[in-house]
Amino acid sequence: MKPLLLCSTFLLLGACTAPAPPVAAPTDAPAAPVETPVATTKTPAPVPPSFDCAKAASEAEKLVCVDAELAALDRQLAQRYAEAEKKDPAVERGWAKGRDACWKEGDGARRCVLDAYRTRLVELAIQAPGTIVPTAVEYRCSDNAQPFTMTYYNDIDPQAAVMTWGNDQAIVFPQPAASGAKYGRAGIEYWEHQGEASVDFFGNRMSCRPVP
Repeated sequence: MKPLLLCSTFLLLGACTAPAPPVAAPTDAPAAPVETPVATTKTPAPVPPSFDCAKAASEAEKLVCVDAELAALDRQLAQRYAEAEKKDPAVERGWAKGRDACWKEGDGARRCVLDAYRTRLVELAIQAPGTIVPTAVEYRCSDNAQPFTMTYYNDIDPQAAVMTWGNDQAIVFPQPAASGAKYGRAGIEYWEHQGEASVDFFGNRMSCRPVP
């Protein structure tokens, strides 16, 4: 299954309706990538998610009910959605439908569900009133056909970065790395080490350096 789409782009960054504009970024230096994130482990869910597991209808919901990390993300998402000033039930139903389609990923179903929750949490955090958009880091890549930038959201939960390649955008998440900073999700990988980044964007491989 391809990752969730934002209209004609590769990944879901929000609804196809325009989100509330965030506060303009300050003029300070761009945010830096997060180095060597810590991996999480899967354990049985001691606390249930926000929905009634006895009524879990999809394989994704059943997975959430027995996975501690996914159950915690579900509760976090329910709270963040309840706190959101603007709510669109159609968008939430569309998100749930995309999450439930993760069963098509087979062995990758859990990662698909995990990315679905984390992506929606980041979307809502970015769209929240008062959120400051960090300055994007511009790169010069081996393939200069399209501009490439990374915008690091280190102050939201979960931490993430927005990768922009031409007209396509993807929300990517910190990954474990022996050195440097690594971000990714299914089909995408960004790994920066000693000032040079290797990028794999759905099979498009590039070597990039930040523009001075």
